[in-house]
Amino acid sequence: MAGVPQVNFALDTYECIVIYPGAAGRALPAETVQRLQSEHAEHMQALQRSGIVLVAGSIDGPARNPEPPIGFGLARTGSVDDVRSVLEADPAVQAGLYRVDVLSFLCPAGSLEFPLVKTGS
Repeated sequence: MAGVPQVNFALDTYECIVIYPGAAGRALPAETVQRLQSEHAEHMQALQRSGIVLVAGSIDGPARNPEPPIGFGLARTGSVDDVRSVLEADPAVQAGLYRVDVLSFLCPAGSLEFPLVKTGS
């Protein structure tokens, strides 16, 4: 992985999910937007229940970017491409209401906990 910092401690690697408004969002009827938002929430909850997504939620507040992110999440599958693939299957992404980006996120090992995630133990 390019850009991995050289540090003297262990790192955990996650897939960072960033959700942005999609190009088609402004043109969709309000009823369609509402339906897609509901389907998006169901899709993300299913990914959380399956253990693919560890945490996800909305971002609210001012941002300097003319197209600020509106959602954020973390997954831990070991594959940015796999996470991108399941997120691109989201009905709201397919309809253009949202677009997603998935990047690697590194942090000190053991620094994050996800108490709502069911473990296999």
